[in-house]
Amino acid sequence: MRAFRWIAGVSLIACAASSAQAETLREALVRAYSSNPQLTGERANLRATDEGVPLARASGLPQLSADGSYSENVLNTANNSIAQPQRTAAAGVNLSVPLYSGGAVRNSVRAAERRVEAGRANLRSVEANVFTQVVAAYNDVLRDEAIVRLNQQNLRVLEVNLQASRDRFEVGDLTRTDVAQSEARLASAQSQLRSAEAQLITSRENYVEVTGAPPGTLAPPPELPNLPGNPQGAVSVAVDNNPSLQAAQRESDAAGFDVRVARASRLPRVAAVSGGSYSTVLNSIPDINGIRISPDGASVTAGLQLSVPLFQGGGPAAQVRRAQAVESSAIERVTQVERAVVSDARSAFAAWQSSLRVIESSEVQVSANRLSLEGVRAENSVGTRTILDILNAEQELLNSQVQLVSARRDAYVAGFALLAAMGRAEAQDLGLDGGALYDPTTNYSRVRNRIWDWDSDPAPKPVATTTVGTPAQTPVVTRELEPELRHDVNPYGITDGADAANRRGGDAATRPVDTNRANPDS
Repeated sequence: MRAFRWIAGVSLIACAASSAQAETLREALVRAYSSNPQLTGERANLRATDEGVPLARASGLPQLSADGSYSENVLNTANNSIAQPQRTAAAGVNLSVPLYSGGAVRNSVRAAERRVEAGRANLRSVEANVFTQVVAAYNDVLRDEAIVRLNQQNLRVLEVNLQASRDRFEVGDLTRTDVAQSEARLASAQSQLRSAEAQLITSRENYVEVTGAPPGTLAPPPELPNLPGNPQGAVSVAVDNNPSLQAAQRESDAAGFDVRVARASRLPRVAAVSGGSYSTVLNSIPDINGIRISPDGASVTAGLQLSVPLFQGGGPAAQVRRAQAVESSAIERVTQVERAVVSDARSAFAAWQSSLRVIESSEVQVSANRLSLEGVRAENSVGTRTILDILNAEQELLNSQVQLVSARRDAYVAGFALLAAMGRAEAQDLGLDGGALYDPTTNYSRVRNRIWDWDSDPAPKPVATTTVGTPAQTPVVTRELEPELRHDVNPYGITDGADAANRRGGDAATRPVDTNRANPDS
């Protein structure tokens, strides 16, 4: 067990008590681990690969067969003589025990064992890929919920701004152009909100696809542990642990044993053979002068059988050359996968580091844009800034906030992808101890030495869960924005229908806009 039980050891609840009942990333990973069809299908593929070992061993085990025959002589010109009895029956048993096959059986078993090891590595790779998809889908939902909330907040701001612009237009403080600009920006915000809601639905449906269940209220994900400090460290760990690279190496080893199997087809083969037979004419020959004549009899033979190939038309040589070419391809495949692993590790490290820098700059940008918006509003109140300046400042703040939540998502997903490239993002690494982990050696141990010809497993049944019955996802968001992403959506303190005189005189009651309400239906 590697020392990466980070999900079990790190609290996933970083917010207030409202997150107490939230679904955690660990729960999403556990659900995907038990029900994702990519994983369950790859486990079935590995079980099929396991059978390659008993198949290879079967060629070196004794072979026992029985045969029988019965015949009627429909035309007998010899009058039921010994040479032509009316009917005959025979039965026999044959046993063959391979003693020497030029190493074909031994190397076939070794090749099959290497392919089993490659299949296990491929299963690890699929686990890491599925978990990366789950982490991405989980963070996509968190990001898009925040973006929807930000757009709702921006929409409320623009609605209040439009009302204020109309009030000031009525008393002559602003022109019709200022009102039109506010109306246009509000319409644009409504369009942006609809686009954000559509993207949220897409992310939630993708979450359903990879985890098998709709997302509830998602808790913030935990920090990722033991990430490398430099790309060289990431590459070093990845080259040693990446499952795709290990699978390619085992496939290359298996191809080398296949060459030895092909060479064995040119060598002698020795087998111990034994057989027994019994034949009878079923009393179909009449007695001669009262004497019963019966050719019935039984025989048993035993001996050694030697087969020495002398000429096979060049077939064995062609098989050897083909196996060598396949081995050469497998060797090059190892280099290809190694290059991809190195590239993935370095790219993921760079993306992770870049996203961290974007987060830092975005936080500064959000803070600066918030101050800028407050300043522009204040300057507008004394006539040194226009309504368009306010609208632009509000848009800049929204853009920086969206960039911040997107960067946080990108940093987390890139960090997890880096762990995956390093071979440290599998079920055992993540401590998914919600139930027994799938042990790929269990089935192998079960089938390796089974030799009964009539043995079989129960009929296959679906393991992964279907999502046909899950409800269609909606863009409704109940999650509250983080405090750092909130700002005053009613800087003028006005209510719907209040005129400029009431606003300035303070006679109208103020009603704050609830930015945390569920999405409007229209």
